Parts: sequence; C-alpha cells; structure tokens
Amino acid sequence: MANMHSTARPRTNAARICTILAFVFAVLALLLSPLIFGVIGLILGIVGAVLGDKPLGWYAAAANVVAIILSLLIVSAIINN
Repeated sequence: MANMHSTARPRTNAARICTILAFVFAVLALLLSPLIFGVIGLILGIVGAVLGDKPLGWYAAAANVVAIILSLLIVSAIINN
C-alpha cells in the first residue's frame, strides 16, 4: 500500500514561484501593458498548475485573462471618449 503511485504531481517550489509570478504579472497587465504581461502571466499560471500547484495556478491563469480583458476595455473606453 505504501508504494502506490499517485497520478497527481506534488507541489514543488518552482510551481509556487511560477504561480506567484503569474499573479504579479496579472497586476502588471492591468496597470501597464496587457498583451505583454498578460500573456507571460498566463503562461506562468499554466506552468505553475502543470507543475503541481493546481488550484492557484489555474486561478492565476484566469486572473491574467481577466486582467487582459479589463485593461483592454479600460483603454478602449478612454480612447473613445
């Protein structure tokens, strides 16, 4: 019983670092450049989730998508006024 292998990957420090960086890039995407920082953050969030930081990695990826959309909406509203 003790030697049974699990299909889930254990969370590593690299996964947590990728997830934290993804959240930082989500904030940067909202404030500075949505396409550059948002895409990088999205990739880091997915990498963090695949490496084992499952819920937070996917939340970080979703936060980046939301930040991209919100930032583009804000910029388009400013330009159209």
